[in-house]
Amino acid sequence: MTKATWRGLPARRHGVGWEPGLVVPAGDGSPLITDHYFPRAEGDFPTLLVRSPYGRGLPWSPMYGLLFAEQGFHVVLQSCRGTGGSGGAFDLWRNEAADGRATVSWLREQPWFNGTLGTVGPSYLGYVQWALAPDPPPELKAMVMQVGLHDPWALFHADGALRLENALAVGVSMTYQHQGLAPFVKATLRLRRRLHDVTTAQPLRGAYTSALGGEVGWLDEVMTHPDAEDSYWRGASTAASAERLGVPTALITGWHDALADQTFEQYHRMRQAGCETALLVGPWTHTSALRQGWPEVFAESLAWLRAHLCAEPSGLRPTAVRVYVGGENVWRDLDDWPSEPAATSSWYPAAGGHLTRQPGTDSAPLTSFRYDPADPTPSFGGPLLSRTSGPRDNRALEARDDVLTFTGPPLTEPLDILGPVSARLNISTDTGHTDVFTRLCDVDAQGRSINVCDGLGRIRTTGHAPAQITVPMSAGAHRFAVGHRIRWQISAGAHPRYARNPGTGESPVDAATFTPVRVTLHTDSALTLPHGSTPW
Repeated sequence: MTKATWRGLPARRHGVGWEPGLVVPAGDGSPLITDHYFPRAEGDFPTLLVRSPYGRGLPWSPMYGLLFAEQGFHVVLQSCRGTGGSGGAFDLWRNEAADGRATVSWLREQPWFNGTLGTVGPSYLGYVQWALAPDPPPELKAMVMQVGLHDPWALFHADGALRLENALAVGVSMTYQHQGLAPFVKATLRLRRRLHDVTTAQPLRGAYTSALGGEVGWLDEVMTHPDAEDSYWRGASTAASAERLGVPTALITGWHDALADQTFEQYHRMRQAGCETALLVGPWTHTSALRQGWPEVFAESLAWLRAHLCAEPSGLRPTAVRVYVGGENVWRDLDDWPSEPAATSSWYPAAGGHLTRQPGTDSAPLTSFRYDPADPTPSFGGPLLSRTSGPRDNRALEARDDVLTFTGPPLTEPLDILGPVSARLNISTDTGHTDVFTRLCDVDAQGRSINVCDGLGRIRTTGHAPAQITVPMSAGAHRFAVGHRIRWQISAGAHPRYARNPGTGESPVDAATFTPVRVTLHTDSALTLPHGSTPW
């Protein structure tokens, strides 16, 4: 089944044995249910620890248990506490460090454990790896973060705005996936049917229960704590661990991965700390990295683990970074990933929907639109956890009255971007409160407008005076081809990706009254594109 689903995987080296349902005691005595996969061969083999809140069945059993054991690793696949039959109660992030350390202590007592340990896994399975990083056990020699999480707050919030659709998707996954495929599919379809009603409820607090089948305590908490400095989030982010990490760590993400920015952040922290690291960025979303992208993701992971656990470095590439260049549709090897590009260009909005290289001379009002929370600007594609993620044709979105577009002339030579994209916007409003959603698109000769990257910021204004905000728009490696045009798209939301801004300053979770807002863009706004320093 695995070979038919993912072609191009390496031939197996060993047959695989399986010990299911082992009980690993947590520090408080809670049983952590664990499956052990192992090569059916003589000799010592390193161990991979894979801890998951999503169960130990499909797809984790074949993708991690079977495939890595075939390649010569013991694989310990464990259900996080409160999931998959493990004891205790699941609590987002709070128990992972202690439970991970307890599992390593158990490993030390196993006769087949040779003292060499690695970790691997995606999404929350990346978070449990980072949870070990602040005080790594001496046996830990390598980690592989596949579309991995290190900061739960940033998964659920952006500049005070709730990432609503992602929060609901995580709620369904955490609640149902460990129960088995059938309950998870049923819950996913129920959320899909009820998504509109849930995301437009006034107030939003508690509305998810009809779609998720009941209350989810941790989901209530994360939705109602938008401030990253709130004591609720204390200890949640493991970002600082990368600044002093000595364990070689490979990072894998996709341009439309909901956790791409977290991956770029950790890469830069580890590079600054001198930690050995590698970065792979593909043309993937959070989920497609583990489907269409699995041959590349598995090969990258296997090469890193063999190099650092088995002293087999032959599979490593010569450069630290490999990225997929959109538009050109090729892979490129780079010496580094730029946190600050060596060169940038600024593009400015102009009358008539034009995008030019000529800056405005003042801060005059340029154009405006009306955002109505009763008919919120919809989200099209981008870094979501749902099936609607990824690159999409934005023409239907851009035809709306509440979406501004500024489009450059057809290019006479290719234009490459490499690095983080941002927008500086001068905005005034008539209510004092709005979100600003800004997106970079590639418009082809047929007029298709395909999203490259985007971001959202929250702004407050006073009276009729404009306020300035700089919105990070993630990063990209993209070639705008000859004849294509650069488009800057601006609106006041992307629903249900983000919860609606009520326009009153009230929390979007508790607001029962929503007020339309008139948003005015001023001429001294700019889109900044990075061009890096690496010749292609």
